Amino acid sequence: MPAVTALTPEALRAEVARLAGPAAQGPFLVAVSGGPDSLSLLRLAALAWPGRIEAATVDHGVRPASAAEAHAVAGICAGLGVPHAILPPDGPIGPTRLQAMARTARYRALARHARVRGLAAALTAHHADDQAETLVMRLNRAAGLAGLAGVRARQEIEGLLVLRPLLSVRRAALHAVLRGLDWPVARDPTNEDPRFERARARRLLAQGGLNARQAARSAALLAEADEALAWVARRVLETRRLPDGGLDLAGLPSEVARRALALAFAERGAEPSGEALARLWDRGGGTLAGLRARSRGGVFHLHPAPPRRSLAPPVDSSAPPP
Repeated sequence: MPAVTALTPEALRAEVARLAGPAAQGPFLVAVSGGPDSLSLLRLAALAWPGRIEAATVDHGVRPASAAEAHAVAGICAGLGVPHAILPPDGPIGPTRLQAMARTARYRALARHARVRGLAAALTAHHADDQAETLVMRLNRAAGLAGLAGVRARQEIEGLLVLRPLLSVRRAALHAVLRGLDWPVARDPTNEDPRFERARARRLLAQGGLNARQAARSAALLAEADEALAWVARRVLETRRLPDGGLDLAGLPSEVARRALALAFAERGAEPSGEALARLWDRGGGTLAGLRARSRGGVFHLHPAPPRRSLAPPVDSSAPPP
């Protein structure tokens, strides 16, 4: 979406059409938490596609106010004539990695609901400030290209097409959509809780020194570069496979070769982490995710790893029980 200071339903429609492809006509599921970001998206989407959207709120149940917030969203949707569902999370949450587990359970619940309702895609209200916070967090983790690409504008999660059409829009411009409306707006206290990484990143950005819109643009450019490298890696897998099943990675840039090797692992049902795969690449082979990788002259062969030998002595089944 081009940089704008005020949002319109027409601008939202145009950006979704650009991202969605064949799914551009909807119907769409709008993910609404009850906070100002998602309520702003709800209002825009209701104006952009009258009668062609539904909304859903996942009540994680981790805060005492969450049930009341979900029912408040239901009341707003009733006033807009938008069908709304309150969904339980699809999976466990916490006590550790609370936000990550909640995110996974939320998308699973939304995907299941969208399938049942026959909805083409889900829209979320991630914006430029969210993208800048994500970039700061991943810089702190020494993330590679894929991580620094940040939140993707188009992504398939749990079989659901997820579209994020507001990634170039600043938080303040998005919240202006709610001006003049007497809607109950939920406030998530974790957004200000320094125990959470995103809250710390938000506080750092508030001190200045990083332009959120420019950071979001950088993340979009990194995402394009990441997609280009992924395309090259797929071509390597298609064109440099040898008759004996080996994969010739000799002479390739390390990043391209590692990505092609990751695809070869994925073909065999294994998805090792990028860090583990990088260590295997540096060693020139090894055992990882149940597969043994052997390299000679830059040609890799993958075979099932032999079962580990038990350290326990063999049991004599003919001996009488003690």
